[in-house]
Amino acid sequence: MIKKIKEMITPSTKEAPTEVSGETEKDQRIIMVDPSVLGIDMESAPDPEPDLRILGLFADVHEEKIAELIHGLLILDEMNKLSKEDKQKPIEFYISTYGGNADDMFGLYDIIRQVKETSEIHTIGLGKVMSAGVLLLASGTQGKRKIGKNCRVMIHSVMGGNHGSLHNMMNELEAIEQLQDMYCDALIECTKLTRAKLKKMIERKVNVYLSAEEAVEMGIADIII
Repeated sequence: MIKKIKEMITPSTKEAPTEVSGETEKDQRIIMVDPSVLGIDMESAPDPEPDLRILGLFADVHEEKIAELIHGLLILDEMNKLSKEDKQKPIEFYISTYGGNADDMFGLYDIIRQVKETSEIHTIGLGKVMSAGVLLLASGTQGKRKIGKNCRVMIHSVMGGNHGSLHNMMNELEAIEQLQDMYCDALIECTKLTRAKLKKMIERKVNVYLSAEEAVEMGIADIII
């Protein structure tokens, strides 16, 4: 093949190349070769670098980080939509978090639900998956949710606080109770947990820790790695 390229770029005349700033004209030429002339099929040629679909949450659940993840999910999903069917790849979402803001959790959760309609999302829990992170782990594609053997999972009730007038505090309490119900509904939909089982866990009013095995039994994850 190298010989073939040399034959293509070797000048047909025997004229001596002129010097330009210490370099010859030959040195300064840009050679463009059509790969098809060399018998190379560019469609079947290997990609120059791995085509990965990977995201990670290794931080608390907060607005800036969730915004990054939402943008990333939408971009990776669009890449799958633009790819041929046999070139589409699942999105791998690694999670290790102590939890965070419930509103931001629901924002990402809703985008995951949307993206799953066109792309598989394989969630992988590592180290710690707690509070808001539990729903994110459970929201992955059923059967494709993985958890590390030594990962700790923690579930607790929604927490919040406020100060001010009595009427305002009562209003905020109602909002927190509504948020708690939304969290329970979403977790029940994604797992094997029943409302009675989840309610019993939350009403203990302490952090409930689960092993990887218990998380799989409850349908929070599917595979231990």
